[in-house]
Amino acid sequence: MLRHLRFAKLWFANTFDALFNPRLPWTLRWRLLALQPITLLLFGLKYLPYAFSKRYTVIEIPTRGRHTVRAIVFQPPSRSDTGPRPLHLDFHGGAFLPGLAEFDAYWCEQVSNRTGAVVVSAQYRYTPANIYPCAHEDAEDVVSWVLEHAKSAWNADPDSLTVSGISAGANLMMVAGTRAKAAVGFCAAIDLRLPPQEKPKPPGFPTKDPLAFLMPLFDAYAGPVRKQCMADDRLNPVLKKLDDLPANVLLVVAGIDIVAHEQLTFIEHVRDELQERQDDNRRFEAVVFDQGFHGWIDCELSSRHMGRKHANCISVPVKAFEADRRKAHDAAIDFIMSPHQVSCILSSHQVS
Repeated sequence: MLRHLRFAKLWFANTFDALFNPRLPWTLRWRLLALQPITLLLFGLKYLPYAFSKRYTVIEIPTRGRHTVRAIVFQPPSRSDTGPRPLHLDFHGGAFLPGLAEFDAYWCEQVSNRTGAVVVSAQYRYTPANIYPCAHEDAEDVVSWVLEHAKSAWNADPDSLTVSGISAGANLMMVAGTRAKAAVGFCAAIDLRLPPQEKPKPPGFPTKDPLAFLMPLFDAYAGPVRKQCMADDRLNPVLKKLDDLPANVLLVVAGIDIVAHEQLTFIEHVRDELQERQDDNRRFEAVVFDQGFHGWIDCELSSRHMGRKHANCISVPVKAFEADRRKAHDAAIDFIMSPHQVSCILSSHQVS
Protein backbone atom coordinates (compact mmCIF):
# COMPACT_ATOMS: atom_id res chain seq x y z
CA MET A 1 0.00 0.00 0.00
CA LEU A 2 2.78 2.43 0.93
CA ARG A 3 4.52 1.74 -2.35
CA HIS A 4 1.36 2.61 -4.29
CA LEU A 5 0.90 5.82 -2.31
CA ARG A 6 4.48 6.90 -3.06
CA PHE A 7 3.92 6.16 -6.73
CA ALA A 8 0.70 8.19 -6.81
CA LYS A 9 2.35 11.09 -4.98
CA LEU A 10 5.14 11.17 -7.56
CA TRP A 11 2.62 12.21 -10.22
CA PHE A 12 1.96 15.36 -8.19
CA ALA A 13 5.47 15.81 -6.77
CA ASN A 14 5.83 19.25 -8.34
CA THR A 15 2.72 20.52 -6.58
CA PHE A 16 3.63 18.91 -3.24
CA ASP A 17 7.10 20.45 -3.30
CA ALA A 18 5.78 23.84 -4.38
CA LEU A 19 3.24 23.97 -1.56
CA PHE A 20 4.86 22.06 1.27
CA ASN A 21 8.65 22.16 0.91
CA PRO A 22 9.82 25.18 2.94
CA ARG A 23 13.42 24.81 1.76
CA LEU A 24 12.58 25.75 -1.81
CA PRO A 25 12.67 29.41 -2.86
CA TRP A 26 9.62 31.01 -4.43
CA THR A 27 11.53 31.30 -7.74
CA LEU A 28 11.37 27.50 -8.02
CA ARG A 29 7.95 26.99 -6.43
CA TRP A 30 5.90 28.89 -8.98
CA ARG A 31 7.79 27.20 -11.78
CA LEU A 32 6.99 23.79 -10.31
CA LEU A 33 3.30 24.69 -10.32
CA ALA A 34 3.58 25.80 -13.94
CA LEU A 35 5.33 22.54 -14.84
CA GLN A 36 2.72 20.31 -13.15
CA PRO A 37 0.27 20.05 -16.10
CA ILE A 38 3.12 19.15 -18.46
CA THR A 39 4.35 16.52 -16.00
CA LEU A 40 0.91 14.93 -15.71
CA LEU A 41 0.56 14.80 -19.48
CA LEU A 42 4.00 13.22 -19.89
CA PHE A 43 3.41 10.71 -17.10
CA GLY A 44 0.11 9.72 -18.66
CA LEU A 45 1.55 9.27 -22.14
CA LYS A 46 4.38 7.11 -20.84
CA TYR A 47 2.67 5.10 -18.10
CA LEU A 48 -0.91 4.50 -19.25
CA PRO A 49 -0.05 2.41 -22.36
CA TYR A 50 1.61 -0.10 -20.01
CA ALA A 51 -0.79 0.25 -17.06
CA PHE A 52 -2.61 -3.01 -17.78
CA SER A 53 0.29 -4.77 -19.45
CA LYS A 54 2.22 -7.66 -17.96
CA ARG A 55 5.27 -6.85 -20.04
CA TYR A 56 7.30 -5.85 -16.99
CA THR A 57 7.38 -6.32 -13.23
CA VAL A 58 7.91 -3.61 -10.62
CA ILE A 59 10.58 -3.95 -7.94
CA GLU A 60 11.94 -1.78 -5.14
CA ILE A 61 15.73 -1.55 -4.90
CA PRO A 62 17.27 -0.76 -1.50
CA THR A 63 19.79 2.06 -1.20
CA ARG A 64 22.38 3.26 1.29
CA GLY A 65 19.67 5.47 2.81
CA ARG A 66 16.28 4.54 4.24
CA HIS A 67 14.49 4.92 0.93
CA THR A 68 14.10 2.46 -1.91
CA VAL A 69 14.24 3.09 -5.64
CA ARG A 70 11.40 2.00 -7.92
CA ALA A 71 12.43 0.06 -11.00
CA ILE A 72 10.76 -2.00 -13.70
CA VAL A 73 12.16 -5.22 -15.13
CA PHE A 74 11.61 -6.50 -18.66
CA GLN A 75 12.15 -10.22 -19.20
CA PRO A 76 13.05 -11.28 -22.74
CA PRO A 77 10.73 -13.50 -24.76
CA SER A 78 11.01 -17.19 -23.94
CA ARG A 79 13.85 -19.09 -25.53
CA SER A 80 15.00 -22.70 -25.75
CA ASP A 81 18.41 -22.48 -24.06
CA THR A 82 18.76 -22.09 -20.30
CA GLY A 83 22.07 -20.21 -20.10
CA PRO A 84 22.46 -16.83 -18.39
CA ARG A 85 20.87 -13.94 -20.23
CA PRO A 86 22.50 -10.61 -21.03
CA LEU A 87 21.88 -7.78 -18.57
CA HIS A 88 20.99 -4.18 -19.40
CA LEU A 89 20.31 -1.20 -17.11
CA ASP A 90 18.67 2.07 -18.12
CA PHE A 91 18.16 5.44 -16.42
CA HIS A 92 15.43 7.77 -17.66
CA GLY A 93 15.99 11.44 -18.40
CA GLY A 94 14.16 14.63 -17.51
CA ALA A 95 16.70 17.10 -16.09
CA PHE A 96 16.72 15.14 -12.80
CA LEU A 97 13.13 16.31 -12.23
CA PRO A 98 10.34 13.88 -11.18
CA GLY A 99 10.11 11.01 -13.63
CA LEU A 100 9.04 7.41 -14.09
CA ALA A 101 10.96 4.31 -15.06
CA GLU A 102 8.28 3.98 -17.76
CA PHE A 103 9.70 7.04 -19.52
CA ASP A 104 12.02 4.64 -21.36
CA ALA A 105 9.67 1.65 -21.43
CA TYR A 106 9.41 1.53 -25.22
CA TRP A 107 13.19 1.59 -25.59
CA CYS A 108 13.70 -0.98 -22.83
CA GLU A 109 11.13 -3.29 -24.37
CA GLN A 110 12.92 -3.10 -27.71
CA VAL A 111 16.27 -3.89 -26.10
CA SER A 112 14.81 -6.90 -24.29
CA ASN A 113 12.98 -8.21 -27.35
CA ARG A 114 15.88 -7.80 -29.76
CA THR A 115 18.88 -8.71 -27.60
CA GLY A 116 17.35 -11.30 -25.29
CA ALA A 117 18.51 -9.27 -22.30
CA VAL A 118 16.92 -8.76 -18.92
CA VAL A 119 16.40 -5.00 -18.86
CA VAL A 120 16.04 -2.93 -15.70
CA SER A 121 14.84 0.68 -15.87
CA ALA A 122 15.35 2.57 -12.62
CA GLN A 123 14.17 5.80 -11.05
CA TYR A 124 16.12 7.98 -8.61
CA ARG A 125 15.58 10.84 -6.19
CA TYR A 126 14.49 13.94 -8.03
CA THR A 127 15.23 17.64 -7.91
CA PRO A 128 14.62 20.32 -6.66
CA ALA A 129 13.73 18.44 -3.47
CA ASN A 130 17.10 16.71 -3.82
CA ILE A 131 20.32 18.04 -5.30
CA TYR A 132 23.65 16.48 -6.27
CA PRO A 133 24.81 13.87 -5.32
CA CYS A 134 21.45 12.25 -4.42
CA ALA A 135 20.53 10.91 -7.87
CA HIS A 136 24.09 9.73 -8.49
CA GLU A 137 24.20 7.88 -5.18
CA ASP A 138 20.92 6.17 -6.07
CA ALA A 139 22.32 5.24 -9.48
CA GLU A 140 25.44 3.77 -7.87
CA ASP A 141 23.31 1.74 -5.46
CA VAL A 142 21.11 0.52 -8.30
CA VAL A 143 24.11 -0.65 -10.34
CA SER A 144 25.60 -2.50 -7.37
CA TRP A 145 22.29 -4.14 -6.42
CA VAL A 146 21.46 -5.19 -9.97
CA LEU A 147 24.89 -6.75 -10.44
CA GLU A 148 24.69 -8.57 -7.12
CA HIS A 149 21.21 -10.01 -7.74
CA ALA A 150 21.26 -10.48 -11.52
CA LYS A 151 22.02 -14.19 -11.44
CA SER A 152 19.73 -15.20 -8.58
CA ALA A 153 16.79 -12.98 -9.49
CA TRP A 154 16.69 -13.25 -13.28
CA ASN A 155 19.36 -15.74 -14.40
CA ALA A 156 21.21 -12.83 -15.99
CA ASP A 157 24.98 -12.59 -16.40
CA PRO A 158 26.37 -9.67 -14.35
CA ASP A 159 29.56 -9.74 -16.41
CA SER A 160 27.55 -8.84 -19.52
CA LEU A 161 26.17 -5.55 -18.13
CA THR A 162 25.39 -2.82 -20.63
CA VAL A 163 23.83 0.53 -19.76
CA SER A 164 21.89 3.34 -21.38
CA GLY A 165 20.25 6.64 -20.57
CA ILE A 166 18.60 9.69 -22.07
CA SER A 167 19.77 13.22 -21.18
CA ALA A 168 20.27 13.25 -17.40
CA GLY A 169 19.95 9.47 -17.45
CA ALA A 170 22.97 9.28 -19.76
CA ASN A 171 24.90 11.20 -17.13
CA LEU A 172 23.82 8.71 -14.46
CA MET A 173 24.64 5.65 -16.57
CA MET A 174 28.31 6.61 -16.41
CA VAL A 175 28.47 5.67 -12.72
CA ALA A 176 28.63 2.06 -13.93
CA GLY A 177 32.17 2.81 -15.07
CA THR A 178 34.28 -0.16 -16.02
CA ARG A 179 31.60 -2.59 -14.87
CA ALA A 180 29.70 -1.89 -18.10
CA LYS A 181 30.73 -3.59 -21.32
CA ALA A 182 28.95 -0.91 -23.35
CA ALA A 183 27.07 2.32 -22.75
CA VAL A 184 24.63 4.12 -25.04
CA GLY A 185 23.66 7.70 -24.30
CA PHE A 186 20.93 9.65 -26.09
CA CYS A 187 21.22 13.45 -25.93
CA ALA A 188 23.69 12.89 -23.11
CA ALA A 189 24.10 15.74 -20.61
CA ILE A 190 27.63 14.86 -19.51
CA ASP A 191 29.08 18.31 -18.76
CA LEU A 192 27.17 20.26 -16.12
CA ARG A 193 29.88 22.85 -15.48
CA LEU A 194 27.77 25.38 -17.37
CA PRO A 195 24.09 26.14 -16.69
CA PRO A 196 21.77 25.24 -19.58
CA GLN A 197 21.30 28.81 -20.79
CA GLU A 198 25.08 29.28 -21.19
CA LYS A 199 25.78 26.15 -23.22
CA PRO A 200 26.87 26.71 -26.84
CA LYS A 201 23.90 26.67 -29.20
CA PRO A 202 24.35 24.84 -32.51
CA PRO A 203 23.28 26.26 -35.89
CA GLY A 204 19.53 26.10 -36.35
CA PHE A 205 18.78 26.32 -32.64
CA PRO A 206 15.51 28.25 -32.08
CA THR A 207 15.95 31.88 -31.11
CA LYS A 208 12.95 31.69 -28.80
CA ASP A 209 12.20 28.87 -26.37
CA PRO A 210 8.65 28.80 -24.93
CA LEU A 211 9.97 26.83 -21.94
CA ALA A 212 12.87 29.17 -21.21
CA PHE A 213 11.19 30.26 -17.99
CA LEU A 214 11.78 26.72 -16.66
CA MET A 215 15.57 26.96 -16.98
CA PRO A 216 16.07 27.45 -13.21
CA LEU A 217 14.35 24.08 -12.69
CA PHE A 218 16.51 22.42 -15.32
CA ASP A 219 19.55 23.62 -13.37
CA ALA A 220 18.19 22.89 -9.89
CA TYR A 221 20.15 19.65 -9.45
CA ALA A 222 23.67 20.81 -10.34
CA GLY A 223 23.35 24.58 -9.92
CA PRO A 224 23.60 24.78 -6.11
CA VAL A 225 26.87 22.80 -6.05
CA ARG A 226 28.41 23.84 -9.36
CA LYS A 227 31.24 26.00 -8.01
CA GLN A 228 32.60 23.34 -5.68
CA CYS A 229 32.10 20.52 -8.21
CA MET A 230 33.84 21.92 -11.27
CA ALA A 231 36.39 19.10 -11.16
CA ASP A 232 33.94 16.38 -10.11
CA ASP A 233 33.94 13.69 -12.79
CA ARG A 234 30.91 11.95 -11.30
CA LEU A 235 28.72 15.01 -11.91
CA ASN A 236 30.61 15.81 -15.12
CA PRO A 237 31.46 12.49 -16.84
CA VAL A 238 33.16 14.43 -19.64
CA LEU A 239 36.07 14.71 -17.19
CA LYS A 240 36.38 10.98 -16.54
CA LYS A 241 39.65 9.28 -17.32
CA LEU A 242 39.62 6.68 -20.05
CA ASP A 243 40.35 3.89 -17.60
CA ASP A 244 37.25 4.81 -15.55
CA LEU A 245 34.79 4.70 -18.46
CA PRO A 246 32.67 1.83 -19.76
CA ALA A 247 34.56 -0.35 -22.19
CA ASN A 248 32.64 1.00 -25.20
CA VAL A 249 30.49 4.12 -25.55
CA LEU A 250 28.05 5.26 -28.23
CA LEU A 251 26.47 8.71 -28.03
CA VAL A 252 23.40 9.40 -30.15
CA VAL A 253 23.56 13.14 -30.74
CA ALA A 254 20.75 15.47 -31.77
CA GLY A 255 22.09 18.19 -34.05
CA ILE A 256 19.79 20.92 -32.72
CA ASP A 257 20.65 20.45 -29.06
CA ILE A 258 22.59 22.47 -26.50
CA VAL A 259 24.36 19.31 -25.30
CA ALA A 260 25.59 18.36 -28.79
CA HIS A 261 28.92 20.15 -28.35
CA GLU A 262 29.88 18.44 -25.10
CA GLN A 263 29.11 15.00 -26.49
CA LEU A 264 31.15 15.44 -29.66
CA THR A 265 34.02 17.03 -27.72
CA PHE A 266 34.03 14.09 -25.32
CA ILE A 267 34.13 11.48 -28.08
CA GLU A 268 36.86 13.35 -29.96
CA HIS A 269 39.01 13.63 -26.83
CA VAL A 270 38.65 9.96 -25.91
CA ARG A 271 39.35 8.76 -29.44
CA ASP A 272 42.51 10.86 -29.55
CA GLU A 273 43.65 9.21 -26.32
CA LEU A 274 42.86 5.76 -27.69
CA GLN A 275 44.88 6.55 -30.80
CA GLU A 276 47.83 7.64 -28.68
CA ARG A 277 47.64 4.35 -26.80
CA GLN A 278 47.20 2.45 -30.07
CA ASP A 279 44.19 0.76 -28.51
CA ASP A 280 41.92 -0.74 -31.17
CA ASN A 281 39.92 -2.89 -28.78
CA ARG A 282 37.52 -0.21 -27.55
CA ARG A 283 34.87 1.77 -29.41
CA PHE A 284 33.91 5.36 -28.64
CA GLU A 285 31.53 6.61 -31.31
CA ALA A 286 28.98 9.31 -31.96
CA VAL A 287 26.16 9.25 -34.47
CA VAL A 288 24.63 12.64 -35.25
CA PHE A 289 21.08 13.25 -36.44
CA ASP A 290 21.18 16.79 -37.79
CA GLN A 291 17.45 17.52 -37.48
CA GLY A 292 17.05 16.00 -34.03
CA PHE A 293 16.26 18.13 -30.99
CA HIS A 294 16.81 17.40 -27.31
CA GLY A 295 14.70 14.42 -26.32
CA TRP A 296 13.50 13.74 -29.86
CA ILE A 297 14.49 10.10 -29.46
CA ASP A 298 11.92 9.83 -26.66
CA CYS A 299 8.91 10.98 -28.72
CA GLU A 300 7.64 7.51 -29.57
CA LEU A 301 3.87 7.73 -29.99
CA SER A 302 3.05 4.69 -32.06
CA SER A 303 -0.27 3.03 -32.72
CA ARG A 304 1.00 0.06 -30.72
CA HIS A 305 0.64 2.12 -27.54
CA MET A 306 -2.38 4.23 -28.51
CA GLY A 307 -5.49 3.80 -30.58
CA ARG A 308 -4.72 4.35 -34.24
CA LYS A 309 -7.03 7.34 -34.44
CA HIS A 310 -5.35 9.11 -31.51
CA ALA A 311 -1.86 8.09 -32.58
CA ASN A 312 -2.35 9.53 -36.05
CA CYS A 313 -3.53 12.84 -34.59
CA ILE A 314 -0.98 13.28 -31.82
CA SER A 315 2.10 11.97 -33.60
CA VAL A 316 1.78 14.06 -36.77
CA PRO A 317 4.37 16.65 -35.58
CA VAL A 318 6.97 13.96 -34.93
CA LYS A 319 6.32 11.59 -37.83
CA ALA A 320 9.03 13.31 -39.84
CA PHE A 321 11.55 12.08 -37.29
CA GLU A 322 10.35 8.46 -37.23
CA ALA A 323 12.92 7.20 -39.73
CA ASP A 324 15.79 8.82 -37.84
CA ARG A 325 14.46 7.52 -34.54
CA ARG A 326 14.40 3.98 -35.87
CA LYS A 327 17.92 4.35 -37.23
CA ALA A 328 19.07 5.61 -33.84
CA HIS A 329 17.47 2.68 -32.03
CA ASP A 330 18.92 0.21 -34.53
CA ALA A 331 22.41 1.67 -34.15
CA ALA A 332 22.12 1.64 -30.36
CA ILE A 333 20.87 -1.95 -30.17
CA ASP A 334 23.56 -3.15 -32.57
CA PHE A 335 26.14 -1.45 -30.37
CA ILE A 336 24.72 -3.08 -27.25
CA MET A 337 24.57 -6.52 -28.86
CA SER A 338 28.27 -6.58 -29.79
CA PRO A 339 29.62 -7.20 -26.26
CA HIS A 340 26.67 -9.52 -25.54
CA GLN A 341 27.64 -11.68 -28.50
CA VAL A 342 31.27 -11.77 -27.39
CA SER A 343 30.13 -12.75 -23.89
CA CYS A 344 28.03 -15.60 -25.28
CA ILE A 345 30.97 -16.89 -27.34
CA LEU A 346 33.27 -16.83 -24.31
CA SER A 347 30.66 -18.58 -22.18
CA SER A 348 30.20 -21.36 -24.73
CA HIS A 349 33.96 -21.90 -24.91
CA GLN A 350 34.17 -22.09 -21.13
CA VAL A 351 31.36 -24.65 -21.02
CA SER A 352 32.99 -26.80 -23.68
